[in-house]
Parts: sequence; structure tokens; C-alpha cells
Amino acid sequence: MELLRAIEGIRTPFLDTVVGLITRLGEETIGVVLLCVIFWCISKKFAYVIGVVFFLSGLTVQGMKICFRIERPWVIDPSFNPVEGSKEYATGYSFPSGHTQSAASLYGAIGAQVKQKWLMAICFIIPVLVAFSRMYLGVHTLLDVVVSLAISAVFILLTVWIFSGGDSIDKKRELIISLVMIAYACVVSVIAVVLRRSGTIEIEFAADALKAAGACIGFAVGMYVERVYIDFPVKAKNLLWQVIKLIIGIVGVLIIQEGLKIVLRDIMKLDAGIMLAADMVRYFLMLAWVTLFYPLIIKRFFVEKAGKKNV
Repeated sequence: MELLRAIEGIRTPFLDTVVGLITRLGEETIGVVLLCVIFWCISKKFAYVIGVVFFLSGLTVQGMKICFRIERPWVIDPSFNPVEGSKEYATGYSFPSGHTQSAASLYGAIGAQVKQKWLMAICFIIPVLVAFSRMYLGVHTLLDVVVSLAISAVFILLTVWIFSGGDSIDKKRELIISLVMIAYACVVSVIAVVLRRSGTIEIEFAADALKAAGACIGFAVGMYVERVYIDFPVKAKNLLWQVIKLIIGIVGVLIIQEGLKIVLRDIMKLDAGIMLAADMVRYFLMLAWVTLFYPLIIKRFFVEKAGKKNV
């Protein structure tokens, strides 16, 4: 808390605005959109590494949140005041930092794969800035952000090593990777449900963990099926079709993420268990759309030559 007190002393309205913008680089929506852009339009191999790191590290952070259940700084010390308005976007427990993990796994995984040194430097600087922004806003401690950076770094190193064997597809390896991700997501889901039913955690905290699990499973299933059976090209017929392809895909993601939430809102109010299951399914479908259903549409309608492969 001493460090947060020191940082509190340098706050100004201008810095509040700038840091507020920086912290948004670690938001879930930006991560998913950037993953879609890279996956559908630039490089599937890059996107798979990013996705594995992003979802496994995110699942780890959510699992640690509900297991350790460390409160936010202003709960630990009621005399401490975060930047005005920052509480609204600081949901769940404090340890570890979700925003820091999101930024570190996303941009760090990109930086670990690019060859341009300037781009690599930017990708590694952004997570540090996001980590600092979480402390500046007063929503996380130094321990929260350092642990998130460490978790993401471990998954980046491990995933880059796993995918370093070239572009050839090994069905057995692909199946093992996907099954490990699914099994890990199931373990975290069971922990979240058990803690919720015992009254240890509130339903919104369990929901965050199950959303992460649903997204991880959706990505794992889609990754296996796409790599082994679909193999869609990332290049469209021309630039216009590439833009149209991206817009339609993003709209599909938003419809599932937000539209389905509105459709299921009344049903979800009936029972807490139904709400948790619906959230998990919604995020599963969102990532299944990204990695499985939409690639089928891309291969059918947006490519110039059937059978052309891009990784």
C-alpha cells in the first residue's frame, strides 16, 4: 500500500485521463478484436500462439482470484481512494490483475513472434504501462500486477516453444494441446461452481471464471478443428473483401457477446445456476464463432481460390 500512496501523490487530472486510456489497452474487448484481426486477416499461426497464451493465462488468473480472494486496495485500507470512476471497471478480486494479464499475454505473445525490433519493444512496453496504470488508478497493488506479468511470461515462453516446430500439422499434437486446454478449463469451472455453492464467493466472481473457461474451451475446440480439417486462407479476394470479411466477423462476435446476453437476460434471472451456465455457453459460442464457424464462412465466400493455404 505504501507504493500506491506514493503514486497517489503524483496524480493530476491530465494524468488521470492519459492513464485511463492506457489501461483500456488491457480490456477484454480489445484483446478479442485484435485476435480476430490477426487470425482472420494476417497470420493464423500468430493468432493461435496469442490465443493459447491469452486464454490459459486468463483462466489461471481467474482461478487464482477465486482461490485467494484478496480484496481491492480500498477494501483493505478504507482510507485509500482510487481515481474517481475507476472502481466501476474494477470487478472481481484484486489478485492477480486481469487487465495486466490481458495486456501482457496479448502484446507479449505478439512481441515474442515478430522480427521487427521496434515493434517488439512496443509490445513489451505496453504491458508495463498497463501494469503501472492499474496501480496509478488505485485498483491493484504491485503484487497483483507483477504476478500477472510473471504468469503471462511463463505461458508465452511455453506456447512459443510448443509452436516452434514449423507449420506442419500433427493431428496428435493438436489434439493433446486442445484437450489440455479443455481439461484445465473444466478444473477451474468445477472450482468456481463448488466455491459458489458453498457460499464462499459471490455469483459474479464465479461468472468471471466460467466465462474464461467457456472462452478457453471454445478456442481449444475451434483451434483443433480449424487446423486439422478447415485450414481457411487469411487472404480474401481483394482489400475490400478483406475489410468486409473483418466487419462481418466482428459483428458476429458482438451479436453473440452482447445480443445473446440480452436475449437470455430474463431466463438467466430465474436461477443462478442457469445464469452461470448461460454465461459459459455464451463465451464458448463467441470463441467457437471466431475459430470454427466463421472460418467455414470465410473459406466458402471470401477466398479467391479454393484450397489455397495460409498460416
